[in-house]
Amino acid sequence: MEQQQPGPPAGPRVLVVDDDPTVAEVVSGYLDRAGYVVDRAGDGPDALARAAGHRPDLVVLDLMLPGMDGLEVCRRLRGQGPVPVIMLTARGDEEDRVLGLEVGADDYVTKPFSPRELVLRVGSVLRRAQPSAPRTEVLRAAGLRLDPAARRATKDGAELALTIREFDLLAFFLHHPGRAFTREELMREVWGWDFGDLSTVTVHVRRLRGKVEDDPARPLLIQTVWGVGYRFEPAPQED
Repeated sequence: MEQQQPGPPAGPRVLVVDDDPTVAEVVSGYLDRAGYVVDRAGDGPDALARAAGHRPDLVVLDLMLPGMDGLEVCRRLRGQGPVPVIMLTARGDEEDRVLGLEVGADDYVTKPFSPRELVLRVGSVLRRAQPSAPRTEVLRAAGLRLDPAARRATKDGAELALTIREFDLLAFFLHHPGRAFTREELMREVWGWDFGDLSTVTVHVRRLRGKVEDDPARPLLIQTVWGVGYRFEPAPQED
C-alpha cells in the first residue's frame, strides 16, 4: 500500500479583519498565494473570537470597523497576549494612524494600498517578531535587562510590557549606547524599511520612554538630539 506523503508545512497564520468583503477577499488571496494560512473576520467580536480560538501569528486589522473599531479590537487582542498587528487606515487620517501605533499596532498601511506592498509588510513584521539569532546575549544598562532570546525585558526587576517594535527599538539602543541616530536610520535598522512615515519612529520612541524612563517628560535614557534624532545614554554609573 502506497504511503501518503505529508503535505508542505503550513505557513504563518494571518487573521484579516475588514468589513469590506472585496478588500478582505483581495488581501486574503494575495496572502494565501504568498504561503500564509488566512482566516477572515468581518467585525471586532468575530475577530476576537477567532483569535481566541486559534491564535494568529499576525493580524491585518481595519481601523474603521462597525460597532467595535479597530483601536478597541487591537487593545483587546493585546489583552489576550502579544501578537503583531498591521492596521489599515484611510489616507490622510494621520491622527488615527498615530492612535493605532499608540495602542500597540506594529505597522499601518493606508488605503488605497498595493496588496503586494501589504504582503511585504506582513513578511517584514513577522521576521522582526522572531528572536534575532546572531544576537542572543543578555543586555544590561541603567537598571534595564533585556533578553533577546526570551523576548523579555525588565527595569529594576519589574517586567516591561513591550510591543514587538518597542522591544526591537530598545534592543537597538542598548546595542549602540551613546550614539545618535536619525529617525531614517532607526526606521531602516529597526523596522527594516527604506520608506515609510517617520512619525512611526516618533510615536514608538514616546511609548518606549513612557515605559523605561523615571520621568518620561524629562527623559534621561532616550535623549532627543536636536536636528539629528535620538541617542540612548546609559546612567553615569553604567559608563
